[in-house]
Amino acid sequence: MKIPSLIALAGLAIGFTVPTFAQQRNTPDPKIIEQIAAHQKIYDDAMNNSDAAALASKMFTEDAVLVTDTGPIYGQKAIAKHFSDVFPQVQFSNHTVKEDPYHVIATTTGTEIWRNGEWSLTWQVKGGEPIQANGYWSAIKVLEDGILKDNFKLGT
Repeated sequence: MKIPSLIALAGLAIGFTVPTFAQQRNTPDPKIIEQIAAHQKIYDDAMNNSDAAALASKMFTEDAVLVTDTGPIYGQKAIAKHFSDVFPQVQFSNHTVKEDPYHVIATTTGTEIWRNGEWSLTWQVKGGEPIQANGYWSAIKVLEDGILKDNFKLGT
């Protein structure tokens, strides 16, 4: 299903194939899973509340890359501007993510984590009807000042 361009504007745009080694099931550290769940709640809340500043500062590193169907967005400030431009036009609600718990891959140092899963949300352009959308996402998270943040994120 082709994602409507306004959804793509929100950073939910393209996909890629995960390397074969990542297809193996593993059991991630429960502490990492707890950190990821807390991190994901912040993301969901920021999307549902149209909070561009929280989304950028709490979710992305300074040098993060957000991949959209119109091209990559480089850096936390540009990502904040991107969402600041999108949120007045589109209201997002019911943003949820289903993590693939068997494909959370952490480095041995625990400072980088690769994740993937499914997303769903409802979006509505001002004056329009609500539209349900869903797809898949992948992200590389890094530990920055004790907080997991996206360094690279893309979705379909």
